[in-house]
Amino acid sequence: MSYSNGINASAATLTKNRTPGNVCSSSGLCATCIDGCPGLCEVGKSAYRGRELIYPQPFGSTTSASQKEYPVDLSHLNIMGTAVGAHGIEADSDKATFPAVNLETEIGSTNTIKLKLPIVIPGLGSTQVAKDNWEGLAIGAAISGIVLTIGENVCGMDPDGEIKNGRVVKSPDMARRVKLFQEWYNGYGAIVVQFNVEDTRLGVAEYVINELGVEAVEIKWGQGAKDIGGEVKLPSLERAQQLKSRGYIVFPDPENTNVQQSYAQGSVKEFERHSRIGMVDEESFMARVAELRSLGAKHVMLKTGAYRPADLARAVKFASLAKIDLLTIDGAGGGTGMSPWRMMNEWGVPTVYLESLLYQYMERIKAKGMYVPKVAVAGGFSLEDHMYKGLALAAPYVKAIGMARAPLAAAMVGKTIGNYVKEGKVPADIAKRYGNTVEQIFTANTALKQQYGEDAARIPATAMGVYTYFDRLAVGLQQLMCGARKFSLDYITRDDLASITREAADVTGIPYIMDLDAEEVEKILG
Repeated sequence: MSYSNGINASAATLTKNRTPGNVCSSSGLCATCIDGCPGLCEVGKSAYRGRELIYPQPFGSTTSASQKEYPVDLSHLNIMGTAVGAHGIEADSDKATFPAVNLETEIGSTNTIKLKLPIVIPGLGSTQVAKDNWEGLAIGAAISGIVLTIGENVCGMDPDGEIKNGRVVKSPDMARRVKLFQEWYNGYGAIVVQFNVEDTRLGVAEYVINELGVEAVEIKWGQGAKDIGGEVKLPSLERAQQLKSRGYIVFPDPENTNVQQSYAQGSVKEFERHSRIGMVDEESFMARVAELRSLGAKHVMLKTGAYRPADLARAVKFASLAKIDLLTIDGAGGGTGMSPWRMMNEWGVPTVYLESLLYQYMERIKAKGMYVPKVAVAGGFSLEDHMYKGLALAAPYVKAIGMARAPLAAAMVGKTIGNYVKEGKVPADIAKRYGNTVEQIFTANTALKQQYGEDAARIPATAMGVYTYFDRLAVGLQQLMCGARKFSLDYITRDDLASITREAADVTGIPYIMDLDAEEVEKILG
């Protein structure tokens, strides 16, 4: 197995090797680099586009995630079934059926949030791809009964936002994002607004709590895609100047006359907006949590990234001391926006490793009698088997699985199919198998009509895509749990997993499959 792949060419950066079958495994360069090549690979293209190649492309219409193969990932764990008994339901074949599996859960400390499904969509912020697909994400999340987080920099990036004396007083984009969820809220899930350094300086918390009625907020330390602040690309000089005036770091400097001339001549085609990195310490963290609660926030959460183990320990301890409503940890490799491509591949603690450390740290604070916060785990999850493994690996502490790229993909596909239907251009392979209407194509349409009646017609196809995708995850998870005889999420344990490699057993503490059930086997055969 290759742990690095020498990634020097990828669809993420629109690059390729001249000799794809003959590539140096360590550098990623072609085995023979020839004079006269126009620069196809990442190194070659960097010779004329430079810093542009740091980021995935094209920005604004794609999402990207690591291509690196880690020594241990979720595929190194298998879910164990059994032919005996049932947990959470009577051991009766007529009652212990997979539709009877209960997927509802709760998060929160004092005030709880009920979830229909154990899913959280972590912060999708100011990137264009999130903005363009927000209707599907917001409505889809609300009708599915899950948590959706509005990520960093939305108010600061809002071109129509109003900022007075360094504080946001109006943000139509933020208001739209919040209200889309609130309109379809059905008693399950929550809309959460996240803050980074810039958001805090702009007073985003005060605005969303007081003006928009937001009850759940999240302090952001980082994510699994990168260990720096957020960044986006800006298409115009005027936009770059606007954001610099709002306090953001913008490169190249849009106020520099040479840069302005280069932009007019076409040699500078875009600008980068960067957020500052946060500085974490216990005293300021506790003060910020207290401040948010005093502002009226009913739920205060913390999102951290794939930082080194000491930072995970800080997150666990601080979340315990502050009685945080949800701690979300995010393993390396993920990404929804414009994280630097090499950073996405080569930094941080991968998800399985990070969650294995999380379990150890949670066990330690529990043993000390400290408050044990609810946890969500993110970092490459997309399907029901991933969810089961994520819930079990650090059970009983993990209450939800965080995923962003997959729901965003579902929203984009739903939107695309909806556009096909409107234009009367449904592809032949879809039309022949399923039909030409939204009602025929989306399998969850019937359930939505039963739940919402005539209002179901107002649900856009992009939201149907999200809802239908989550419905698939729900049924798939119910089937896996039924096979393990676990009929409620509370009964999922680490014993539901087995390591199928020795290295996975070493990393996770989950027994190697050939050693599993050894004592019970002796009792049975002894």
